[in-house]
Amino acid sequence: MHTISHITLFPLSIPLKAPFVTSLGALEAVESVVVGIATKDGLVGWGECNPFWSINGETQETCLAVGKHIARALIGHDATDIEGLHARMDRLIFANNSIKSAFDIACHDIAAQAAGLPLFRYLGGTTSRTLITDYTVSLGTKEKMAADAMTIVQNGFQVIKVKLGGGPQEDIERILAIREAIGSEVPLRIDANQGWSPEQAILVLNALGDANIQHCEEPIPCWQFMELRRVKEASPIPIMADESCCDHHDAERLIALGACQRFNIKLGKSGGLHKAKKIIALAEAAGLEVQVGGFLESRLAWTAAAHLALTSDVVRHCDMDTPLMFTADPVVGGLVYGAGGTITVPTMSGLGASIDHRFLRDAIEVR
Repeated sequence: MHTISHITLFPLSIPLKAPFVTSLGALEAVESVVVGIATKDGLVGWGECNPFWSINGETQETCLAVGKHIARALIGHDATDIEGLHARMDRLIFANNSIKSAFDIACHDIAAQAAGLPLFRYLGGTTSRTLITDYTVSLGTKEKMAADAMTIVQNGFQVIKVKLGGGPQEDIERILAIREAIGSEVPLRIDANQGWSPEQAILVLNALGDANIQHCEEPIPCWQFMELRRVKEASPIPIMADESCCDHHDAERLIALGACQRFNIKLGKSGGLHKAKKIIALAEAAGLEVQVGGFLESRLAWTAAAHLALTSDVVRHCDMDTPLMFTADPVVGGLVYGAGGTITVPTMSGLGASIDHRFLRDAIEVR
């Protein structure tokens, strides 16, 4: 037993180098929550979440408030009993997957340390594949987006993700302007963040069918998931479910509907690694591809996501660029970004990442 003795929650706030703009709005700073879990036998695990108001309905304030209740419920329990800890969290409160994911990551960190394994091996993964992240162009004018895409290419990234959803005709023009600026060789991934109606999505996707686009994330409102199959069948570009695919229950529903060819897994949507693994298992059985993405987490949570990405060959895509947009890096250890967007994962036991204590203020401690 690795009994949880005390848990500490910290708010983490860091400005971005430039606003991160999607069809859902603009963000100028990171507002996350860090969770530290300690056991009676001296192990310490770290986790983090970045609540995204318009997608998971959580904020830094709600995560801290709910986190205190979760912490009280987990004191005295075995940190390595991941299934049992999730059952306890889910009995305590519905949803709140963002803050639950921070507890999940920290407990996985402890479990992997206890097993003497790097997290990816604890999860059943290997380092047989190279992880490569895209880099994102925020929504804006077509001129600004084309210039940003050119900078990304000049910086050596091999894939570009483009935020759309600002109007069908304008979105077509945005992609055409990017293609004129960078040529046709570098593949694009587009993300409408629910910004189109089904009819608009079909129009845009067919207009861009020859633009070397790997997939389109969440083209229509997530509550219209019953329409997603119609969009998929009319589109020359593969459809990736994002906001409509939070946990494994959503994934199972979308598979039954034949709604999409790909899933975008984010730990802050799934509630952490435990349920994310269940989504991957469903994708494997259904022959779907997976992207591992996230929100505006630091390299701490992204290190957990990168460990997850090494667990299955169906994980074909990585969208792990947001720490590169921070004005400061609060993480000690963790994943390392290399040339061309390559990512190297720590091989020490556990997560292999922690938070620099200089960034930890206003601690909330639960014993």
